[in-house]
Amino acid sequence: MSDTTSRPFPSHAAGAPPPSSGERHPRPSFASLGLSPGKKTRLKRLLYEHGPGGGTLLVLPIDQGLEHGPVDFFDNPASLDPRYQYELAREGRFSAIALHVGLAEKYYDEFAGDVPLILKLNGKTSIPSDAQAFSALTGTVEDAVRLGADAVGYTVYVGSPAQDRDFRQFLEVRRDAERLGMPIIVWAYPRGEAVSKRGGKESLYAIDYAARVALELGADIVKVNYPVRTEKDAESPAPYNTLRLSPEAAFRKVVESAGRALVLVSGGEKVADAELLEKVRSSMHAGATGIIFGRNLWQRPRADALRLTRDLHAILREYAQPPT
Repeated sequence: MSDTTSRPFPSHAAGAPPPSSGERHPRPSFASLGLSPGKKTRLKRLLYEHGPGGGTLLVLPIDQGLEHGPVDFFDNPASLDPRYQYELAREGRFSAIALHVGLAEKYYDEFAGDVPLILKLNGKTSIPSDAQAFSALTGTVEDAVRLGADAVGYTVYVGSPAQDRDFRQFLEVRRDAERLGMPIIVWAYPRGEAVSKRGGKESLYAIDYAARVALELGADIVKVNYPVRTEKDAESPAPYNTLRLSPEAAFRKVVESAGRALVLVSGGEKVADAELLEKVRSSMHAGATGIIFGRNLWQRPRADALRLTRDLHAILREYAQPPT
């Protein structure tokens, strides 16, 4: 292992923003999640035995090849080979890597036991319009068990005209996950024309609603985007159209709506280091359990990605809590 990857991860990220002011918003305790023994065993491995630990999550997703196409790999051509992300997850001591069944079957054997797996069970390409967004199944909970996964991921498009079909499909996944003791992470994404007319998919209204839907559908963990204030907020339903919350307060609202589902923050498109670290600290201070950042890490050269990962470890460890 190179000197870059063997240095200990610091207790405070060098150059990272200082802790947010104000009181930290507590996240749900591990003991309060109401997990079956199988779910409890698998989720405890992710939260406490891998990654930063202390009940936090640092997840590296690589589902973008299906969702966006090969275009996301142009910034860093080495990342087109899935082994690039697998090796980054192992060297950077991530809590897990999240991907579809093909990338698990063809590449995971080399990393099994070192990098925990989250198997993504549904997806879609970016070619059709999002007006009636729907992600069809690409794998099963049985696939996840066979491959040694510690959780499964499922995208729900809240507000899409296809959400009734989406809910029915998710019901079958949830039943299998309960039967087999597999934690479920719901990618809760607002989509569709109705969402666009009510403030847009990045509005607090839409993301807050999506977080609550994920909780009510049975998510153990919910993955959401960070709300973004825009002029379109005025089109959101009352009282959202009159709220004037800071970014951290807005995200705290989302965490509260997620209840006893743990919250992961999505990274989205690549941004500057300082902006990225500020987003992470603000999210954790507002009650997030962790982050799921893909392009913001693997679109960077390996040395830069590992340096940034050390900063992420340091921030997340400041928010550690025991499994009680």
